[in-house]
Amino acid sequence: MKKISKILLLFVMTITLCSTLNVNAATSKTVNNEAELKEALNNSNISTIVLGSDIETTEKINIMRDITIDGNNKTIKYIGKFGANQSSDNTVWGGIYVLQIYKCNVTLKDIKLTGGNAGLLINGGNATFEGKIDVSGNGFGGIELGKGSGVTSNPTLTITDNAEIINTTESPDKPTVWVPKDTNGAVIEIGNTKFELNAGVELSLDEINELEESIENPETGDSLILNIICLSIFVILSSYAFKKILNKE
Repeated sequence: MKKISKILLLFVMTITLCSTLNVNAATSKTVNNEAELKEALNNSNISTIVLGSDIETTEKINIMRDITIDGNNKTIKYIGKFGANQSSDNTVWGGIYVLQIYKCNVTLKDIKLTGGNAGLLINGGNATFEGKIDVSGNGFGGIELGKGSGVTSNPTLTITDNAEIINTTESPDKPTVWVPKDTNGAVIEIGNTKFELNAGVELSLDEINELEESIENPETGDSLILNIICLSIFVILSSYAFKKILNKE
């Protein structure tokens, strides 16, 4: 009887383990081309998409549900046409974003988005950046924070502590982040601090870095850690000097 009980217990544990592994396997999917990426985006059982190789796409990739995309240091590149004349020049406006986040929450990690009019449109949704996010090589700039037709929620870009935005093709007319003139309430969140951006605002990488520095210490820009170290040194030296005075007395 004991043998049968042990066998049954082992059988139940095996079934449970297999079920757990199947659930975990269903939540993450590695993709290697445009078709696989779109299929994974349409599969609500997948919570994380990992790029297994660089991907080329002939159309804008729309993200319309909460998900994490781990770029795995790979690239999504738009290689389609632009505008009514079907130009190959990405400085011809065609409303082409490599990725569009539409009214949902998306985490992007270690990915390059290039080849479009812009790399990323956050359309009334929230994008959280982790690792290196490269938006170089787009015709009008890197990241747009906007509200399209019928969108009422504010677009938000959350930059985590370990995130780094890269844009080697930034110029005065190709900003890294911008808010269109018809959008109010766009937000950049750094740490626990939110910065509301007015309509028409354009930010360079330097200006984004200045926002990051401003939250370290609003008064001086020095880091809080540095201030604590300086205060500690002051207390130690003061204590030492006070003891010297007492000894002399």
